[in-house]
Amino acid sequence: MPSVENICCIGAGYVGGPTMAVIAEKNPGVTVRVVDISEERIGRWNSSDLPIYEPGLQEVVERCRGRNLHFSTDVEAAIDAADIVFVSVNTPTKEFGFGKGSAANLMFVERCARTIARVSRRGKIIVEKSTVPVRTAEFLRQILHAEGTEHSFEVVSNPEFLAEGTAIADLYDPDRVLIGGEPTASGEAAVAAVASLYQSWVPPERILTTNLWSSELSKLTANAFLAQRISSINSISALCEKTDADIEEVSRAIGMDARIGPRFLQSSVGFGGSCFQKDILNLVYLCDYFGEPEVADYWRKVVEMNHYQKDRFVRRIMAAMFNTVSDRRIAVFGFAFKKDTNDTRESPAISVCGQLLEERAHLRIYDPQVDPATIRGDLAPFAGGENGAVAVHEDPYEAARGVDAILVLTEWDEFRECDYGRIFASMRKPAHLFDGRNLLDRPSLERLGFTVHSIGKR
Repeated sequence: MPSVENICCIGAGYVGGPTMAVIAEKNPGVTVRVVDISEERIGRWNSSDLPIYEPGLQEVVERCRGRNLHFSTDVEAAIDAADIVFVSVNTPTKEFGFGKGSAANLMFVERCARTIARVSRRGKIIVEKSTVPVRTAEFLRQILHAEGTEHSFEVVSNPEFLAEGTAIADLYDPDRVLIGGEPTASGEAAVAAVASLYQSWVPPERILTTNLWSSELSKLTANAFLAQRISSINSISALCEKTDADIEEVSRAIGMDARIGPRFLQSSVGFGGSCFQKDILNLVYLCDYFGEPEVADYWRKVVEMNHYQKDRFVRRIMAAMFNTVSDRRIAVFGFAFKKDTNDTRESPAISVCGQLLEERAHLRIYDPQVDPATIRGDLAPFAGGENGAVAVHEDPYEAARGVDAILVLTEWDEFRECDYGRIFASMRKPAHLFDGRNLLDRPSLERLGFTVHSIGKR
């Protein structure tokens, strides 16, 4: 197996940036180039203000940047120099045409493949790092060789299993590294070359190799199973609210069953992020495409339950406030889809805030990491989103001043530490608090005078 000296990652986003930073740190003899067509994004990767927030990421980047880790917009030069090219670009759900609303849009993957074939002066290993449908590797191979190049390309699948907010920890100590390749001599050599990057710190028993198609499907399936657990416990939270059962007690009881376990059994306003919904819908599309409509319907229900949970949360707000929030001021604590990230993609906060804006509420929003421009942009499509109905504040106390209600929509640790006596004193009465994450100490809040509404509790 030839040694790997240069690698390139196309796409400087939530996957490519952290992954390449850790690979560079653990492989000081390998030159790692992360490229993107966005000058603004690359500029931030080369500054102290990284484009994404992830605990520990800044420190890793600063240890490696300028040594063997480089960020650039010179895509073609980085590809040409690389032994291995990681493709880590967006694969959004199609919003048009055949497969609209469920199929993955592989436009950016195709562009990468054509660029790689055009600029490469020798053969390379191409690694699917983006989440892609099953048999995308075949599509990649066709594009790479249709460009008329005489060079040989091996396509390898290496899906990411990172959780935003813990991505660096996940990279340092992964449950598994999955690498899929062709069962040929050249395919096995390509898998071994990719594996060599991880072997510098990952125990060999955690590096799992499969065929290409199993690797691609495993990524979709993993996210579908995790989302299914969240939707399952959220469905029970609705029943708890009608029966005086407590969802946290139910979760604890079933989580102690070794066959079930406690992970992903925390009921909430709903899941978000770039992966869960997109990957489930992709799985739905594949099942329909291959003639398995019953299987497609099964997984479609996971997404429908997530939408229902967000809608149910809004209906509970409306019912508690006598079915009108028009001209009422509501504070929103948290806008990212989860704590320890600034990612708002598919955040439950967007849906909840959007529905309240359509009811003519005035929102006062605070999130410790999400840029105000991102918040305003996410809410611009909704009624009131651009006419002064959205205000973004720099701390939770200012956001809560004079409001009728507080919504906790992201489980940031700092929200546990707020002085709620001070907050209660600044609010209009009655003071409602809707805890969409079951994050706060409800009895303590009620002693202060709050009317508290929790998920899965009457």
